[in-house]
Amino acid sequence: MENHRAERVSEALKEELGEMISYELSDPRIGDAVVTEVLVSPDMRHAQVRLHLSKDVDAQKGTIAALEGARGYLRHQLAERLNLFRIPELHFEADVKLAVNARMDQLMKRVRRGRPRDQEQPKN
Repeated sequence: MENHRAERVSEALKEELGEMISYELSDPRIGDAVVTEVLVSPDMRHAQVRLHLSKDVDAQKGTIAALEGARGYLRHQLAERLNLFRIPELHFEADVKLAVNARMDQLMKRVRRGRPRDQEQPKN
């Protein structure tokens, strides 16, 4: 039951934060940030917000710094929009899974190109 509630809260936070970050925040440091995942702790006090950011490292740091600065505003807006007893503390981080997956695909293609095709072994 608790796990199901955490999933519902996580999904609600993802939807609301995605809308607020994409359309309502006017900070120029926030580029094309997209909320990919929100992980809520079992006690519902903390939420890790994972974002898909641009490839530029400086832009990523600027976006995360801007979102850290807007954390209070975001929590206040979430409290108004969601009917929750406690709004979790927000922690922002870049979603590295997407970058890692793209890199793994690239490496797998290189391995496939470099490996000779299976040749039939002559039978004795």
